[in-house]
Amino acid sequence: MKRLLTLVQVLALAAGQYAMAAAPDRVEPPFWWAGMQEPGLQLMLHGKDIGDLTATVDHPGVTVLGTESTDNPNYLFINLRLASDIEPGTVAIRLQEDGIPHSSFDYELRTRTAPPRGERGFDSSDAIYLVTPDRFANGDPGNDTAEGVQEGLDRDAPGGRHGGDIAGMRAALDYIEGLGFTAIWPNPLLENDQPGYSYHGYSATDHYRIDPRFGSNAEFRAFVASAGKKGIGVIQDVVLNHIGDGHWWMDDLPDSDWLNGAGTRRGEFAITNHSRFTPVDPHASDADRRLFLEGWFVDSMPDMNQRHPLLANYLIQNTLWWIEYAGLSGIRADTYAYSDPGFLEQWAERIRREYPHFNIVGEEWTRNAALVAHWQRSESEPATGGRLKSMMDFPLHYSLREALTAEESWSSGLIQLYEGLANDFQYPNPQRLVIFGGNHDTSRLFSQLHDEPALFRMAVAYLATMRGIPQFFYGDELLMTSPRHRADGIVRSDFPGGWDGDKANGFTGAGLTAQQRQAQDYVRALFRWRRTQPVIHRGDVTHFAPVDGTYVYFRHDADDVVMVAMNKGEDAVPFNRARFAEVLGDRRRAVDVVSGRQYPLDGLEIPPRDVLVMEIQ
Repeated sequence: MKRLLTLVQVLALAAGQYAMAAAPDRVEPPFWWAGMQEPGLQLMLHGKDIGDLTATVDHPGVTVLGTESTDNPNYLFINLRLASDIEPGTVAIRLQEDGIPHSSFDYELRTRTAPPRGERGFDSSDAIYLVTPDRFANGDPGNDTAEGVQEGLDRDAPGGRHGGDIAGMRAALDYIEGLGFTAIWPNPLLENDQPGYSYHGYSATDHYRIDPRFGSNAEFRAFVASAGKKGIGVIQDVVLNHIGDGHWWMDDLPDSDWLNGAGTRRGEFAITNHSRFTPVDPHASDADRRLFLEGWFVDSMPDMNQRHPLLANYLIQNTLWWIEYAGLSGIRADTYAYSDPGFLEQWAERIRREYPHFNIVGEEWTRNAALVAHWQRSESEPATGGRLKSMMDFPLHYSLREALTAEESWSSGLIQLYEGLANDFQYPNPQRLVIFGGNHDTSRLFSQLHDEPALFRMAVAYLATMRGIPQFFYGDELLMTSPRHRADGIVRSDFPGGWDGDKANGFTGAGLTAQQRQAQDYVRALFRWRRTQPVIHRGDVTHFAPVDGTYVYFRHDADDVVMVAMNKGEDAVPFNRARFAEVLGDRRRAVDVVSGRQYPLDGLEIPPRDVLVMEIQ
């Protein structure tokens, strides 16, 4: 009887401990899906002194492979294996301390859903519209401020928060689709709870939460679904290299080497040398290479140590979580080369295994085509070193801007654009490159082209017809301006009509100048036309060396020929059909894509300070 009483007391004590112990305050990923290709799932738990706990699960198809801890007792990592035929549902995970129940939590395995646009990702049949969400449209003034965040609304400050949000982007989908764009790339939407200058989104403070000033996770998912119904894919801007120094980790780092450097806010770190050639330079010193890869981007953006296997897996799972949760069509990887090459290889390969037709475009900000080519792989090549199918074509970006504004000579002007394109011999697949005239980190296209509508039309025609995947920055269709030097807050100015009370409205056309309406109509005409043109999506490129300030190139396939002819000069130039006979063959007529007018090629002139985009018949 005494022995039975003791057993009852032990059980009662255990039950009391079980009832008193709090469940972890964070579990990430917050849920997962049944039927993923990779059976492994690693949960990161945060809670007071949970590092020595063990985990048990009694659920069909779930196996606990073990737990891992770090030098921070407030974190526990649980390694699970999910059977390929596991059913969606709720998994009860029990935590124990020395065999005695400590706490438990329920973990949800959801049913996978098809992405809104199918599984094709994005490619050269697409045209991307880039948006800085805080500056595009304020669809919900109710979230301009949010409880618990540090920075509020200050629309008068170029570097402040202006109130644009997911609701504003969703309301603008008809406008974006009407312009001819088939994909939208918003700058990062994750929580950036920083004391100031947080609107841009590149200083994440929570990897699993949309910033409440943009909306909620559910609103983002609904936005992607709405876009998909209009044939628009959503490309998420992912930052793998760094976080904001207000990240919730910073008060309680998961491990002492979770970050590169000392991992504190007290200046015990080095700033990267931004020497992006060091990973590929055969002569680079180890010190320079380490400083590039391990230095902090700026002092408010701690650099993550992706050589840490737990952090690497966290980032990989986080990317997969957003792809699956939101139904994304692609990823734009910020500051791609700054991340550890070994990690990038794991990250890219895991995404490909889960989503074979998904596409990722990496940012390598350089004028040097060889460096961009290093990061691109062919369709069949394995992703060694983290190589991707798509990269941002910064070299051609510079060539376009400078060719249109430079004086014409044997070494400057349109010859720069011709020679810039000739660098395609270095790329495994130039058609996969993302081409652009401007983005959130550059001056505005119209300003860089000296506010000349003629040069702007040439740039737009080039982006709409050249090989690759065109990306267009919001508001450039309205000739938005900025200083020619970098001035981020002004470059990312508010889109007219995105706020109640705006004097002009780019969405409706009300209050726009005649020049703005003409530019918008021109962009709309070319990109709507481009959307239906396989010859532009996949056709060959043949260009002819510039002569006397004119540059002519063709997109062509077995069925169709499109000609683009630029003339920077002040006089009309006769079109020499014989010079282009190798592409034209016996074709003798052309239809202007924008106006619809027909012209005979014999006697055609390329107008002064203008560009022709013509279907050859």
